[in-house]
Amino acid sequence: MNRIFATKAGSNVYRLRIPWRPFSNDAAPLLSSQNAGNPEKGSEAKQYDIAIVGGGMVGLALACSLASRPLTRHLNVAIIDTNPALGRKHFIKKEDLPDPRVSTITPATISFFKGNKQTVLDNFNPYIVVTILGKSRNSLTVVAYIADIGAWQFVEQHRHAYFDKMQVWDYTGLSYAKYNARDADKEVLGCVVENKVLLSSLLSRVQETDLPKKIYPSRLNSMSILPNSSSSEVDSTLSMTALFTHGRLAKLELEDGHSLYAKLVVIELAPVGADGGKSRVRELAGFRTTGWNYSQNAIICTVEHDVENHCAWQRFLPSGPLALLPIGDKFSNIVWTMSPKESSEFKSITEDNFLKAVNHALDYGYGPHPTPSILGSSDLFSWLKGGISKSANDCFEIPPKVVKLASERMAFPLSLRHANDYASKRVALIGDAAHTVHPLAGQGVNLGFGDASTLSSIISEGIAVGTDIGEVSLLKKYEADRKPANVMMMAVLDGFQKAYSVDFGPLNILRAAAFHGAHHISPLKKSIISYASGEMRLPLFA
Repeated sequence: MNRIFATKAGSNVYRLRIPWRPFSNDAAPLLSSQNAGNPEKGSEAKQYDIAIVGGGMVGLALACSLASRPLTRHLNVAIIDTNPALGRKHFIKKEDLPDPRVSTITPATISFFKGNKQTVLDNFNPYIVVTILGKSRNSLTVVAYIADIGAWQFVEQHRHAYFDKMQVWDYTGLSYAKYNARDADKEVLGCVVENKVLLSSLLSRVQETDLPKKIYPSRLNSMSILPNSSSSEVDSTLSMTALFTHGRLAKLELEDGHSLYAKLVVIELAPVGADGGKSRVRELAGFRTTGWNYSQNAIICTVEHDVENHCAWQRFLPSGPLALLPIGDKFSNIVWTMSPKESSEFKSITEDNFLKAVNHALDYGYGPHPTPSILGSSDLFSWLKGGISKSANDCFEIPPKVVKLASERMAFPLSLRHANDYASKRVALIGDAAHTVHPLAGQGVNLGFGDASTLSSIISEGIAVGTDIGEVSLLKKYEADRKPANVMMMAVLDGFQKAYSVDFGPLNILRAAAFHGAHHISPLKKSIISYASGEMRLPLFA
């Protein structure tokens, strides 16, 4: 049985030793001859500015963001991950069927991928602009262009699906809510993209940048950080060993024999497999978490229709929400939350029975369709009639029928986890290593991309004023920025999960009233759309 050892080398020193399970049985070729690691030279230690533990979507987004900023594009970055896909330039075939693992990308994340100039200027320090580029008339424009991470152009080369409307309802038939992008003066509500497409797009962008980088297809075996020496000034020309001894570098030892030193270690994913929510490195490095496991599993799969789906659908059932998300080419993605026992049954039943169950759940199963008479005429909701907006396009619709299963059915347990701290000396957490949430609103990866954007901005600001990028005082600024936003989103999602886990008459009526208000009261609807789009404003206080 595998064991995990943590040994101390002093009161303020920790050293991590972690046995690893294989991530993949495939050999992991390296990124390129320029960036490839060399196992034969594993004993030769190398120094980096930043070591990213986890080359997943959020880790690569951080690398892209660093490459896009004038003050960080020169940083030497190591990416540690055994995923063999990172060693192949093109690993997606257009004829492949959609993968069931997808992400719903918000407009805010799309802007981050495209490089929304206004967002960049709002988050950039004008003093830094003047310092780097001088007091030229076009300096702000130049910085905005540089800050474009440019990954979305690669996403659009593969299968993806924008959607501009969404319908949400529950099994009681009392009410429903429809959202349209135009209700909040937006072009789209989001875009559904396969995770492998996001990973490939970010990797393609990283490969074409001038960011000095190297991908190590290995696993982290140990990490050591020593306290700062008593001397406030340390000669930067000292050897790596000396800088490590003075607490100016973290030391990482990889399973393949490589030794690395880094000013900053960023943990994105777990060292065991790809479960950042259960990151052993995070916990052994002193990061504690708060959270719990939901008594629910999620079944995900790809399904096919006779017609193309352009809407996101979500119905709350007694056991949990069922989402039907468009992914293009007459395909949709299913995310169905249910009890572990039910998930085991639905994963093993025949394809025909599974398709019947999905169509039943999205139609008359568990309860009736919401009707206009219930919504508009009942005295139950008369107190909400003032100041409402109506549209012929806001009528309840039935989702397109599912006619074929286009992928395997996968199931995984659901949980909520949040790190009490995001930063310590020379270590920062991003993505799933910092937080995991319920998938009912598809916000998890978007929170991670927000982490990547903010951390790269904080690192840039630190470099501008000559601060050591691994100093905890600097990294705590990243934590102070991201933690409140992440906690608020987690609280909202957890509240939804709990509110729809109870089948109780009075509570059902309150939920229906909430749906009714969200559907008919324009300011509330606009505020909800804006918050879900990534603008991070509270729906009731925008």
